[in-house]
Amino acid sequence: MSTQHGMHVTGRLHWHRPTASATSATPVTAVTAREAAVAGLRIGTGFIFLWAFLDKTFGLHYSTQSKNAWIHGGSPTKGFLSHVSVGPFQSAFHSMAGNGFVDWLFMLGLLGIGAAMVSGVGLRIAAVSGILLVAMMWFAVYPPAQHTATGAATASNNPFVDDHVLEALALTAAAVFGTGSRLGLGAWWAKLPFVEKHRSLI
Repeated sequence: MSTQHGMHVTGRLHWHRPTASATSATPVTAVTAREAAVAGLRIGTGFIFLWAFLDKTFGLHYSTQSKNAWIHGGSPTKGFLSHVSVGPFQSAFHSMAGNGFVDWLFMLGLLGIGAAMVSGVGLRIAAVSGILLVAMMWFAVYPPAQHTATGAATASNNPFVDDHVLEALALTAAAVFGTGSRLGLGAWWAKLPFVEKHRSLI
């Protein structure tokens, strides 16, 4: 009997598959189309929050002028909340407008949610926080209302689903599918000892 190049000659030829130890190359796991799509949704949604933080902080002349920037003494919540004129929580939102504690809480929320979603770490906490934030904003604009408290027509074109609802759905998808390890730092984050002991932080 002779053996040559994986073939055993015994009158008949038999080809034997190489064992796992015969190959030294480690297979590369490709990013699937679904993973890439959800990761893109996660990053895009996160950037909405992150950009809002940057614009309100530095006054980048989009929704916030430089003179009204947070670093120049402006209030990130006063302009929006003080003009709420629809929905069942108008007085509550008016009382929060311009409050220093509310400003800090709102801005830290934007920064934390945005950074977590873009980087892919702490997706569950970020998603829950983000859903609560956009839910409050939904009640502030209150799409079901056709008229404001003064009787003027609102700009609502759908009584239930608006951009805040879509953002909440995107946050939910990012948390459920957990794509932080794809195009993000989720895999590294999940291996940290503290995170391994507290899986809710993934």
